[in-house]
Amino acid sequence: MTCPLTLYGISSCDTIRKAKAWLDNQHIEFEFHDYRKQGLNQHQLQSMISTLGWEAMLNRRGTTWRNLPATVKDQIDQDSAIRVMLDNPAIIKRPILARDNQLHVGFSTDQYEEIFS
Repeated sequence: MTCPLTLYGISSCDTIRKAKAWLDNQHIEFEFHDYRKQGLNQHQLQSMISTLGWEAMLNRRGTTWRNLPATVKDQIDQDSAIRVMLDNPAIIKRPILARDNQLHVGFSTDQYEEIFS
């Protein structure tokens, strides 16, 4: 049986650690999908983008974004963002929480308290 809650991200991310700790402290069972180790295929990414939008998923604050060539950053659109996210999963904002056929981006205690209230 699969868990109805999946947390997507990268295990080395501090925000992922905080989200995992919050879920553990609340005794909420979840599966963790590390998209750096387990991958994220185009269908999964397209599905997330159709719900959240590519702009909401693209982390423009991290080092992965800063290390992209200026030509890529200056001309980013949905198609190029998908290619960049598939090639560099660390550029996807995290965590992405999948629960009850809904997706939520990011983590804060207040946000998760509202989601699980």
